[in-house]
Amino acid sequence: MKQEQMQMETRIAPGVLRERLVAGEPMELIDVRTPPEFSAGHVRGARNLPLDEIDAAAFCRGRTCDAPPLYVLCQFGSRASRAIAKLEAAGVMGCVLVEGGTQAWIDAGFPVERGTSRVLPLMRQVQIVVGSVSAVGSVLALAVNPWFALIPLVMGAGLLFAGLTGICGLALVLARMPWNKSSHNPNASCCATPSR
Repeated sequence: MKQEQMQMETRIAPGVLRERLVAGEPMELIDVRTPPEFSAGHVRGARNLPLDEIDAAAFCRGRTCDAPPLYVLCQFGSRASRAIAKLEAAGVMGCVLVEGGTQAWIDAGFPVERGTSRVLPLMRQVQIVVGSVSAVGSVLALAVNPWFALIPLVMGAGLLFAGLTGICGLALVLARMPWNKSSHNPNASCCATPSR
C-alpha cells in the first residue's frame, strides 16, 4: 500500500489489520482497554495503554514525523475513538481506528494472546452493577416505597445514554477501580516495538 494512502486512512477492518500484521508492515498497535481486559485477550503485538492513562502530549513527543501508522483498538471501538481524538488533539498523526475493536477481531476467528488476569471484563462488571442495583431498587419500590422505582429508571436511562453515545459513565468509574488497574504494566511504554 502506498504511504500516501496509509496516511489518509482513518479506520480499517480487523481483516485488513490481520493482513498487514502477517505481511510484517511497520505499525504501532495500542489497545486502550483496562489491563484486566487486555490480559483476557488481545491482538498479538498490541501494547496496553489504558484510555484513562494516556498522556497524549508525552505520546506525541515520543513519535517522529516518519513514525509508522498508529492502529488503536479497544473492545468495540468507542474508547479507541476517544483515544484517537485525545491523541490527535495533541498533534499525533497517523491514527487509525480498528473498526469493531478486539471483539470484531475475535468474531472473525483471528488469534489472541491471553494473560492470567481473573478480573471480569469491564462490560460484565457494568452489567453486574446495573443489574443488581436495578433489582434492589425494584424490590424496594415494591416492598418499601414506590419512589425507589427511580433507581432502576436512572439505571435504564444510563444504559440508554451509553448505547446512544458510546459513553458509559459507569464503565469510566469502574475502569478507575483498583482491581482494574495494573501495578506494573510493561506494555505501557510509548517506545515499545510490537512483536510479530
